[in-house]
Amino acid sequence: MDNVVQITKKEILKPPVTETGIIGWLKSNLFNSPVNTVITVLILFAFYKLIPPVFRWAFIDSVWFGPSSGCQIGVGACWAYIPANIRFVVFGLFPAEEQWRAFIAIIIMIWTVVYSRKRERWHLSLAYIWFGSIIAVAILLIGGILGLEPVESTKWGGLLLTLMLSVVGMTAAYPLGIVLALARRSKMPAIRTMAVVYIEVIRGVPLISMLFMSAVMFPLFLPEGVTINKIFRAQVAIIMFTAAYIAEVVRGGLQAMPKGQYEAAESLGLNYFQMMKLVILPQALKIVIPPTVGILISAFKDTSLVAIISLYDLLKTCQSTLSDPRWMGFSTEAFIFISLIYFVFCYSMSSYSRRLEKELSAGQSH
Repeated sequence: MDNVVQITKKEILKPPVTETGIIGWLKSNLFNSPVNTVITVLILFAFYKLIPPVFRWAFIDSVWFGPSSGCQIGVGACWAYIPANIRFVVFGLFPAEEQWRAFIAIIIMIWTVVYSRKRERWHLSLAYIWFGSIIAVAILLIGGILGLEPVESTKWGGLLLTLMLSVVGMTAAYPLGIVLALARRSKMPAIRTMAVVYIEVIRGVPLISMLFMSAVMFPLFLPEGVTINKIFRAQVAIIMFTAAYIAEVVRGGLQAMPKGQYEAAESLGLNYFQMMKLVILPQALKIVIPPTVGILISAFKDTSLVAIISLYDLLKTCQSTLSDPRWMGFSTEAFIFISLIYFVFCYSMSSYSRRLEKELSAGQSH
């Protein structure tokens, strides 16, 4: 009994402090060899030289409010650019007295995307919600009914236009890409050939060329007196371009499926559509979540290319404000602000894709 008491009272030896915690992590990751030690010291020295002046420029000597005359070029950041130009950057040329409509339209688009995040809501009712949201956004932006003043599409711009092109574009391109992937793997030669030609032609042409064709070439083939909205043409070009890349990613997922999955589905008596809907596509789409999200993020950023066909998206409105003599010397602040907006949306998509992939892989053995 005395021996047991002595054992329980005996002090348990702890690992050395230098091998655990922060010190242990630093030793094993940053100072575990002479080369890594030198690199770490050089990086710390660079941070020491760069961070203090950048911090002073961005926060200590910066100006947050007031006219541009209160800012001095080269002294501190002129964040007063943001409140002075925020309306134009967000809403473009949308009439000031009607900008509440554009604001509600932005909220509806963001809410619809956020609402669709949970997998338990992925039912037919979600399609109706998306359809209703698109109709509501169209009514708010176009006007002409329900007592709303009509607003020409040429006045849509800024973050409003960027979100509309990206949200509608990605929503329409994803199912179209799946259909193209299935068509490319079809056993019917005609359908397979058309899908291959479409995908290869679209992927072989840069998006800039497609936007130019939609803005300049396509109207030449329309009958005299017939016109199609430029934003609609750009939207179609973005959808077609994004769908072609999604199709190739989805095709890769379909090819990665074991042959046994197809045979098992057929042995259950499932027809082609049931097999794809219930067995093959859910697994294939889960496999290609990372590359698919990468394409969607690229599509969101590529909406900035519509500036070359004179559409005032988020980037174009920012560039327009810098042509104002009052803000001409503060392009750094303007582009940092725009970059943060793009980063928030792109990081949100990337973060959601990681969470979705983790949820879909839960319970599986690796």
